[in-house]
Amino acid sequence: MTMLASLLTPSPLLTTASSTSSSAASSQQPPSAPQSANVRFPAPRPLTTTLAAAAAAGLLLLSSVAPLHAEAEFKTYYGTAASAANYGGYGGNASKKDAAEYVYDVPEGWKERLVSKVEKGTNGTDSEFFNPRKRSEREYLTFLSGFRKLAPVGAVLDNLALSDVGLQDQISSADEVTSAERKGEDGQVYYEYEVAGAGAHSLISVTCARNKLYAHFVTAPNPEWGRDEAVLRRLHQSFKTVDFSGQD
Repeated sequence: MTMLASLLTPSPLLTTASSTSSSAASSQQPPSAPQSANVRFPAPRPLTTTLAAAAAAGLLLLSSVAPLHAEAEFKTYYGTAASAANYGGYGGNASKKDAAEYVYDVPEGWKERLVSKVEKGTNGTDSEFFNPRKRSEREYLTFLSGFRKLAPVGAVLDNLALSDVGLQDQISSADEVTSAERKGEDGQVYYEYEVAGAGAHSLISVTCARNKLYAHFVTAPNPEWGRDEAVLRRLHQSFKTVDFSGQD
């Protein structure tokens, strides 16, 4: 706007004749004659030059502002789903990638929250990451031992809510809860849930493998959901258990 305004404002180069010349001219004219000012206009700038200058200024302004929808980058998290008794047991030369039971994507810049041994033993939380700009925008995984196959799709979500008060509240106040079943490339069956609540939105993926039930959660307050939906759905879809063929 500043540049466009300057293009519309008279240039300071617009000058009238000097006061001396003006007074001289007035002395040569009859008193009743109308006074006229001699004005010198600067040579007009070509339209293409003006437009090019305005465009260059616009590019300078835009270059100082980061893109609103920059392409996000991700890293892969390898989860071991170790029991509380074996918590912290992967040290030395052991590789979490080699011992992984599940994987999911994490956006670059998200922080990992250290899960305590007590928390792992009580509610089965195995891993968790959060957006440092808004800690309630997060993804995490819980697991429970002793499950060889999935129960009916409705029963699974209800049972998960029994150990997650936040999920209970979200489901009870939800505008919509949807569920679906899908199969991975290796034939693994996953239950998919989407909970659209009054204050938050959650995507949940549940499966059974190696006598364990794994539940992967992606959740965010509604303002963050509206901003980051594409990224959050990417996280949800990235979860899968490691192929155990020939390992059992």
